[in-house]
Amino acid sequence: METQEFQRTLKQKTADIEQILVIYLPEEAGYQKTVIEAMNYSILAGGKRLRPMLMQECFTLFGGNGKIVEPFMAAIEMIHTYSLVHDDLPSMDNDEYRRGRKTTWSVYGEAFGILAGDGLLNYAFETALQAFSVCEGERMTPERMLAVVEALKLLGRKAGIYGMIGGQTADIEAEEQKEAVREEQILFIHEHKTAALIQAAMMIGAVLAGAGEAELEAVEKCAYNIGIAFQIQDDILDVEGDSKELGKMVGSDAQNNKQTYVTINGLEQSKAAVAALSKEAVEILNSFDGDHEFLETLILQLIHRRS
Repeated sequence: METQEFQRTLKQKTADIEQILVIYLPEEAGYQKTVIEAMNYSILAGGKRLRPMLMQECFTLFGGNGKIVEPFMAAIEMIHTYSLVHDDLPSMDNDEYRRGRKTTWSVYGEAFGILAGDGLLNYAFETALQAFSVCEGERMTPERMLAVVEALKLLGRKAGIYGMIGGQTADIEAEEQKEAVREEQILFIHEHKTAALIQAAMMIGAVLAGAGEAELEAVEKCAYNIGIAFQIQDDILDVEGDSKELGKMVGSDAQNNKQTYVTINGLEQSKAAVAALSKEAVEILNSFDGDHEFLETLILQLIHRRS
């Protein structure tokens, strides 16, 4: 896909997702108004909306139609956002700014930062459950009902202790351990902390569209490659990226003596790994019959980004 066409399409799809998110935001009212304000502040802070976009693209790729996917698109962005809200807390990364504006806890206080994250996680599942009733005029067949149940199971597992939370746990412990971090640990962290939600997004889109078991396994592998390549590229950019392009200082990993994929394997091997992972991800996409031109370009732009 040509760059200008891709950018136009990306802008439109991002705007469409923003509208979907607004539909599913809770009303700021009642005695719990403050925590809801903090939740909405967090969601509306901007971002690439990558996960709902990947979900929607996989839904379309496997022939999905209708609005059944939209509650899940909103839900996965809520889960991603809650993880960022909690990452920013003083007990975690202690960040006061994200995407150029004050973080949730620094605006509403640490207690409401915790509660806003908790609220987003719980409300995500309330939102996803609306898939059972959102499809006005669409027949909710037993097959569709089972697909929604399977999607809920995927969302819970990939966001939980066997997914993102498990990866965050391993990451915290790796920073505190005295012995050198092993490549196996780094790959575990990347797989669970980052790739798991990408897997959830793409697999849920495929599940809701009626993809078969073999197709789901292929999508899971494709999403794994995307997540791992994304994080290795992040490590590479910390070594040789441009601070102006990135919007942050480079070299922080080395300054903090943090072990990364690059410090273990070197730049050249790391770049080769990114190339191999992205090549295999595209090959998996090419094995599917549906239109995936935009999705392929999106994935390659994400993996090979310079900022």
